[in-house]
Amino acid sequence: MQAAACTGSTLLERSTMQKSTKANVILKKLRMTRGATVTQMMEATDWQSHSVRGFLSAVVRKKLDLNLVSEVGRDGQRRYRILDEDAGGAS
Repeated sequence: MQAAACTGSTLLERSTMQKSTKANVILKKLRMTRGATVTQMMEATDWQSHSVRGFLSAVVRKKLDLNLVSEVGRDGQRRYRILDEDAGGAS
């Protein structure tokens, strides 16, 4: 019975690998501390820039209702990231 030999973490890894969609890739990048540029998201998904921006607007902001912020860094690159509402400390 080889199926009994699988651990919980192995099953979790398999389910995570199966759900590795382009949308999940972008959301993972947006949750990083530094966020991601449109170029980085384009390279990760093979999408064009208008598709990335449309995803950010329609899905991230509107459908998922996440707090997406856009900032220009010292390098002049615009970065997008999702702010955790719990970490904000708003009163």
